[in-house]
Amino acid sequence: MRKTTIASPVWGRVPVHTCHTLVIGSGAAGLNAAVQLRRLGIDDLVIVTEGLDQGTSINTGSDKQTYYKLGLCGANGDSPRELADTFFDGGSMHGDLALAEAANSARAFLSLVDLSVPFPRDRFGQFVGYKTDHDPRQRATSVGPYTSREMCRALIAEVRRLGIAVHEGRTVVSLLSQPAPAARAAGALALDAGGRAVVYLAANTVIAVGGPGGLYRTSVYPTCHTGGIGLALEAGALAQSLPESQYGLASIGFRWNVSGTYMQVIPRFVSTAADGVSDPREFLLPWFDTPSQAFDRVFLKGYQWPFDTRKMAGGSSLVDILVYIENVARGRRVFLDFRANPEGFDFARLGAEASDYLRKSGATDGAPLDRLRTMNPGAIQLYLDHGIDLGREMLEVAVCSQHNNGGLAANEWWESLNLPHLFPVGEVNGSHGVYRPGGSALNSGQVGSLRAAEYIAARCRENDLDRRAARKTAAAALDTAAAWLELGAQSRRDWRAERAELQARMSAAGAHIRSALTVRNAVTEARAQWQRLARQGCRFAGEAEKADAMRTRSLAFAHFVYLDAIAFAIAGGLGSRGSALVQSAGGQIIHPKLPGEWTFQPENPLFREQVLETLPRSDGTIDHRWVPRRPIPETDLWFETAWAAYRAGRIYDRNGNAPKEPQPNS
Repeated sequence: MRKTTIASPVWGRVPVHTCHTLVIGSGAAGLNAAVQLRRLGIDDLVIVTEGLDQGTSINTGSDKQTYYKLGLCGANGDSPRELADTFFDGGSMHGDLALAEAANSARAFLSLVDLSVPFPRDRFGQFVGYKTDHDPRQRATSVGPYTSREMCRALIAEVRRLGIAVHEGRTVVSLLSQPAPAARAAGALALDAGGRAVVYLAANTVIAVGGPGGLYRTSVYPTCHTGGIGLALEAGALAQSLPESQYGLASIGFRWNVSGTYMQVIPRFVSTAADGVSDPREFLLPWFDTPSQAFDRVFLKGYQWPFDTRKMAGGSSLVDILVYIENVARGRRVFLDFRANPEGFDFARLGAEASDYLRKSGATDGAPLDRLRTMNPGAIQLYLDHGIDLGREMLEVAVCSQHNNGGLAANEWWESLNLPHLFPVGEVNGSHGVYRPGGSALNSGQVGSLRAAEYIAARCRENDLDRRAARKTAAAALDTAAAWLELGAQSRRDWRAERAELQARMSAAGAHIRSALTVRNAVTEARAQWQRLARQGCRFAGEAEKADAMRTRSLAFAHFVYLDAIAFAIAGGLGSRGSALVQSAGGQIIHPKLPGEWTFQPENPLFREQVLETLPRSDGTIDHRWVPRRPIPETDLWFETAWAAYRAGRIYDRNGNAPKEPQPNS
């Protein structure tokens, strides 16, 4: 890595680090990209991160955090094509991406095994599995509630062993890109902990900044993680499937998904007045014909944790709607109580699925906490570790944003479709469609980072960056950032108020409950907020808050783009699908006892064969179009010809998937 400086009238002498490949982010995907790059002989690289302990991968998990992979156990057959079919069947996913994620699944998984991530196996070496949501086989595995954390710890150890440079305490505030006709990514502008500028020039940029955690007020993303997709959207990178997100029940004091065993032990659902104490009520029972119907739905939430529009009428996702009504429509707070059985609980009257599972688990007696202690004592300890004793207090929950299935659009080597040399990996890559098996995101992040590293090593090994042009781009970015921060000194609103505004708007209009009118109004408000920020900046206190202010501007642009994509999809007749319920007067009834506004527009299944692309432009206009999803490729599997193509390096040839320019709102 070469170090020089740029003279700036505002920033002074700004350090410039020039390298072959820049990795932005240090979650499981970013770390793996760096490790694989070094293994493939790319030595001139650096990881830039706010902190090795700051991302979603190392700070979150679930009851039994799942890694979904190719089946590697037992007598049931599996193959890359069968796994690709499972991914593809979820709808609105490109087939070449499905095949790439499937074909490289075992390779990426076993790389983690070689780094000593303790995935369970039997005495013969079979990696045992279980079924997860949207999974036709037992492909899932886990090392416990902190699977992704263990992955990160193993990868961090390997990064250190390999001597890969890591620059911590740096917040990237702008991606550097050179304009057409030779448009390409060229690195990034970052601020250090003291608000000082640092420039990174790179021939290749791997962006591994996770999901849009900072967009929502009601969120299970760790509070330290805000995401950085707005950086790429501001740079004009093409996105896809932005409206497709997952939402589910989670605790909100300590942010954690209450999936799996937390639901299977059938806790009490209690709502209270806004003070969290007075007027406690068990609110589920009035909505069901018998108590056992309610308890069976709660049990099924363990398997079917994400909110799913296919499971509303008579299914487990009715529970999410009832929690939302208590929280939002009635202004009450909702808690899980594990200390006593729900009113009317009778084990003998549970449905066969719930009673058989609990009986086989030896958890038929006592209160929910007793069942939890029998089935998963670590689930109790996890909250104790964060100061919450489930034996003494109730656990506050809400339906929270959890994962974005959409993100930046990239090809089968995880290179941006319209911004060469930018490689989005991990959750910021929008490879997933509508439905995906639980835990497949971890597989996708490892596969995508492996594929990006392999392509960079094979086809981008030469550092072909025009350094002079890149320095001019960096100098212009420094001037722009300085001018915008200067505006903030006179602004009446600080970055906290601006961020709270956009987060409240996203949770109200762009989360799992949507309506055409609400989203249209939210788009208008979001555009106005972003334009106001662009003109006036936002106030910040001291040098250390400069990064927070600039990150808020990026989040404001991202939330505007997301809401505009959601509005476009609703207006086009997409309907309710995945984790998004589109309310519609005169639509289908969810439950006869629900108020009149709780009718919904059904999904138009024809859109399963299309993918929504979104292109933000520098003037603030946003273009959307539906494109046919690419089918799963039929490849040449004759060994001699495949071997010849591999030896000649033809496997890295571009396949013509780069899109034409989207037409305005086509």
